[in-house]
Amino acid sequence: MKLGYNEIMIVSMYFDDIKDFINLEIGIKRFQGNMERFHFNPIPLNKYSRRLFTNIETFHIYNYTDEEFKDGRIFKQVIWYKVYYSTYLKEKKQGNICKNIEYTKEDRNTYGNTIPSEVKSLGYKCFDECYSLKSINIPSSINEIELIVLKMFIIKIN
Repeated sequence: MKLGYNEIMIVSMYFDDIKDFINLEIGIKRFQGNMERFHFNPIPLNKYSRRLFTNIETFHIYNYTDEEFKDGRIFKQVIWYKVYYSTYLKEKKQGNICKNIEYTKEDRNTYGNTIPSEVKSLGYKCFDECYSLKSINIPSSINEIELIVLKMFIIKIN
């Protein structure tokens, strides 16, 4: 079986760092220009590696410390690290996507006791001091709870 451009792009999405991309471009002439085919960054980038991915339109931010680029060629960001629900709402207004949203105590105080379906985790002490609550409905989107709230509540998982 012979790998084509589409197959090598799929394989290279699993590369760990820029060195793997450079080795592919240098090592196999047939796959030169692979990085130019990407319209998103499959790895975190720095100033040097950003120049190698010339056609990025959607910028993926994998870690809070990743460098962001405001070069006029990026139209949307996809944020993979954990963000608070309030941050998610701000990013959503700008057309960005957040993949890992946490509902915090501050979010609950601002937006209420109903956990939004976009939320993936409940923050530490999210429902602390909610003495009047009798139960909490946890949406199926939740995959992490930083506080076990069994002491005072009946929890219903949808």
